[in-house]
Amino acid sequence: MFKKKWVRVFFPAFIVVLWFIGAGFGGPTFGKLEEVSSNDQASFLPANAESTEAGELQEAFTDSTAIPAVIVVESESEIPPPELAQYQELATRLADVPGLEPAAEGQPAVVGPIPSEDGFAIQYIASVADDAELGEVIIELREVLEAELPADAEGYVTGPAGFTADLVSAFGGIDGILLAVALAAVFVILLAVYRALILPFLVLFTSVFALATSILLVYAFALWGWIELSGQSQGILSILVIGAATDYALLLVARYREALTEFSSKWDAMRVAYRASVEPIVASGATVILALLCLLFSDLNSNRSLGPIAAIGIVFSLLAALSLLPALLLIFGRSAFWPLRPKAGTHPAGVHGSNVTGLEGLRGTWKRIGHLVSRFSRPVWVVSLLVLAAGSLGLLQLQASGVPQSSVILSPSNAVDGQDALARHFDAGAGSPVIVIAPAGREDGVLEVLESSEGVAEATLVADQAGAVIVRDGNVLMRATLDYQADSAEAEELVRQLRTDLDAVSPDALVGGVTAVALDTNVTAQADLTKIIPIVLVVILVILMLLLRSVVAPLLLIGSVVLSYATALGVSALVFNNILGFDGADASVPLFGFVFLVALGVDYNIFLMTRVREESLRIGTRPGILRGLGVTGGVITSAGIVLAATFAALGIIPILFLAQIAFIVAFGVLLDTVIVRSLLVPALAYDLGPKIWWPSKLAKHDGAASSSSDPKHRADPELSEVDSTSA
Repeated sequence: MFKKKWVRVFFPAFIVVLWFIGAGFGGPTFGKLEEVSSNDQASFLPANAESTEAGELQEAFTDSTAIPAVIVVESESEIPPPELAQYQELATRLADVPGLEPAAEGQPAVVGPIPSEDGFAIQYIASVADDAELGEVIIELREVLEAELPADAEGYVTGPAGFTADLVSAFGGIDGILLAVALAAVFVILLAVYRALILPFLVLFTSVFALATSILLVYAFALWGWIELSGQSQGILSILVIGAATDYALLLVARYREALTEFSSKWDAMRVAYRASVEPIVASGATVILALLCLLFSDLNSNRSLGPIAAIGIVFSLLAALSLLPALLLIFGRSAFWPLRPKAGTHPAGVHGSNVTGLEGLRGTWKRIGHLVSRFSRPVWVVSLLVLAAGSLGLLQLQASGVPQSSVILSPSNAVDGQDALARHFDAGAGSPVIVIAPAGREDGVLEVLESSEGVAEATLVADQAGAVIVRDGNVLMRATLDYQADSAEAEELVRQLRTDLDAVSPDALVGGVTAVALDTNVTAQADLTKIIPIVLVVILVILMLLLRSVVAPLLLIGSVVLSYATALGVSALVFNNILGFDGADASVPLFGFVFLVALGVDYNIFLMTRVREESLRIGTRPGILRGLGVTGGVITSAGIVLAATFAALGIIPILFLAQIAFIVAFGVLLDTVIVRSLLVPALAYDLGPKIWWPSKLAKHDGAASSSSDPKHRADPELSEVDSTSA
């Protein structure tokens, strides 16, 4: 097909042009993602969550869909009553900010001033219109406070609107800064590994074009309402595509470079490299894609949406690595590796014969590791297992039941400071009350439960201006102000207790509000963890069995990556609690960490074991293990470092969830690359020998090697002799 010269020139150019067109349309779409993105926690809950149902019923009690903002003024000295008139004027100035609207008919856009009992603070309640630019409104409110307040007073805008604005601000510039940091890290690593000036650009072009084209589909899905796009899923998509596309590219580049030392024709070299690479790359990509799609079983909309979003990115990573990169490599040929161009005829002679060890022709670190594995296979895998098991003990300190909203943003936040000021001078739950919807006629019993509950500062029944109880669709609405901050663990526990107590008085009563949303989110996320992990493991196990034509080897690989995940999570828990001083972890962190680490960790084992199986068919299992370890060691380690560096880039976004995911995945990938894939898996496989291929024929016939020539049964002096000659 590709023998004619014009075809060989036209076909690669045609592929590159197609990707340029896709990237040309997708690139500008980056700036439009915010238009279809939401960071509202309530929108991520399932429709059957109690807080969701309460929120829907609450809408009947107001014509407004405005988002409440709590404005707090804290003074260094006590505010005398005569000065309250000045703060009434401040309410008028605040109400002049465009984008505010009354929360209910007959109410002003800004309610207040409400003085604190200690006389050191003033509170206002404002309502930001649903169709207003939230960030701009909050900025203007803060500017008014800064301009109007005396020197000894400080103003804050907090509450749901303030926190949302600060959260969106924390994600600001995510596309530019995050991509710049990730791409710079990848470029430096590729430059150090290959010492080639052109190749890093070809790999980066592959990754960037994969991301740019995937954005088109993600944007369309979000625009049509098929998925819920958030700032955190947007950041994860960028990092995942760059890391995965680079990993797949490195595997193909390694086989292509190896083939160029054997063939003078770049087309022949690509044909051999492509055939050798396509199966492990496709299998690795399919593993990650299916693992991510398992998130569709999640009840949490944020988890369920991330599955297809990330899977789309991996699909385009695969397509780019298997089409755009080969085309670029064919266009540049050996020049891609300049100044260290591979020369034809320098490929080491093939390993043949009945006395091969698998280490022939290898040198340096991977040869030494091969010797270590062959001579001390059992001690190596036992020690590796014990090290990983010791690290996993940190799981006992993992606090992944959710964190206060004030701890989510790691950068300075006016909303967080305002929440602290609010708690110092008012009931801690002021501004974010618990909402209770109950059937009309049951309000007295429900109100009695609320007022008698320890931790409830005040409970009121919503009435009209004439004092008559408002009834909508047969329900009444009550608000309960708590003694605890709305985002605290104490508040969540109180909501849990209120639901239990109210069931005895009115089984149809529903508890909602900010605290209830946080509680339902954490409970749903923890339920997702126990449901999705077994599904992911079964899916990956089936893929590995089909790929390796074995049962034992896939079980070995699955066990190793699960242990690696447990160790990464355990060590991360110790770091989060004792070094970084985090208040805990988001309830979704263990699930995302599992999906990314297990799927990506299996990737490297697929790269290793497919090459081991290829070599085992030629020279036998144990020599094949050493050979596969030696020839893939460099490229897999490089891929692991690249992926760890790209995920670490997520840490620049000052959001607790992303910072924790960045550390867990980066550390876990390095752990998997250095210990699991380099020592544990090869040593355990070497110790088991041909049994790892059971029940395939390779388990009985062991490729080209007979049992008598198996290096497991040969004395170490022979290995030493090979050592000395190849050195």
